[in-house]
Amino acid sequence: MPGNSFGKIFRITTFGESHGSAIGVIIDGVPAGLPLSEEDINFELQFRKPGSLYTSPRKEEDIAKILSGVFNGKTIGAPITIVVENRDVVSKHYEELKFTPRPNHADMAYISKYGFENWDYRGGGRASGRETVARVAAGAVAKKLLMLIGTQVAACVESMGEEVVSNSISFEDALASRCLTTRACKKEYDSRFRALLDHVIEEGDSVGAIVRVIGIGIPRGLGEPVFDKIKADLAKAMLSIPGVIGFEIGLGFKAALERGSKLMDELIVRNGEIHWKYNFYGGVLGGITIGEPLLFRVAFKPTSSIRKPMKTIDLRTLKEVEIVVRGRHDPCIGIRGAAVVEAMTAIVLVDHAMRAGLISTVRISQRDVEAINEGWERYKRNACLGRDINS
Repeated sequence: MPGNSFGKIFRITTFGESHGSAIGVIIDGVPAGLPLSEEDINFELQFRKPGSLYTSPRKEEDIAKILSGVFNGKTIGAPITIVVENRDVVSKHYEELKFTPRPNHADMAYISKYGFENWDYRGGGRASGRETVARVAAGAVAKKLLMLIGTQVAACVESMGEEVVSNSISFEDALASRCLTTRACKKEYDSRFRALLDHVIEEGDSVGAIVRVIGIGIPRGLGEPVFDKIKADLAKAMLSIPGVIGFEIGLGFKAALERGSKLMDELIVRNGEIHWKYNFYGGVLGGITIGEPLLFRVAFKPTSSIRKPMKTIDLRTLKEVEIVVRGRHDPCIGIRGAAVVEAMTAIVLVDHAMRAGLISTVRISQRDVEAINEGWERYKRNACLGRDINS
């Protein structure tokens, strides 16, 4: 199955299915000398792990195991293989749906492409959101490398259903969202999101979300015209995430409603450097980063697996039937999706930083190691360890 790899220099290939023995990723292009441990990977994995309030009750520990590419706590320049075992697999619910593809899922698309006899119907197989464990694991490595150039990325849930955060959102807000069960961009909206989710769960339904992404310390010059623009690669990365149906950078679609005179982003001098006054276009012009904060949004559709009856076709009879999807599913995939969005953003940025020569593709110096360690520890201190400040 082609299409399982992403990136040019920092290149990831994910593998595994939702109800298979494990999910994993092979990361190529990581320079030698990067300090890396399983604890580093697990730190990031905790922010997309299921089993907590308002997420899938599937009890996965999501403990990473590094199989290759690391020796004595540092990368050796070889491909890194990371595996996370699937330990809480319950496939019986999917046996009931084997011949009745679920609406809004990838079921029928996979059957059409690969054949019914080759389709892994257990939990969505390869199309499942479970695959994103591998992306978050790779994102941890990317985030550590980005410490070399002072770049950090944070994401939070800006809207959930009809509830929308109306206040301005800072990088600190997005980072602090990790302290909240709903990943709300503002603490005061967490209770609103919770109330909505309680109602949705009671009805056996689901709700969509928009995730806001903020990147700081973005160097100028990332992105390669014409077809490898940074915004193009970000769009591809985001739209490759299961459940994502929309991407917009800067003002996005709002810009289409205005006149050019109103959206003229003036050049100014700040602290002796040229900047853009408003950053209307999310830190990217001409497909190249301009040194301003990276700003974009990602839309997640409502979870397709809900307890309400739905109509489909029985493949054995080609007759219309009604089904109810049982199993363990998130009422809002945007909550855990925020961690995946962060990871994919970091992967795009580190790949382009390597292409631009800002991060070595061969070996990291001892001075760089010290900078990485200092930045990573500071990053961890500023990010919640999965604690809910409401508890």
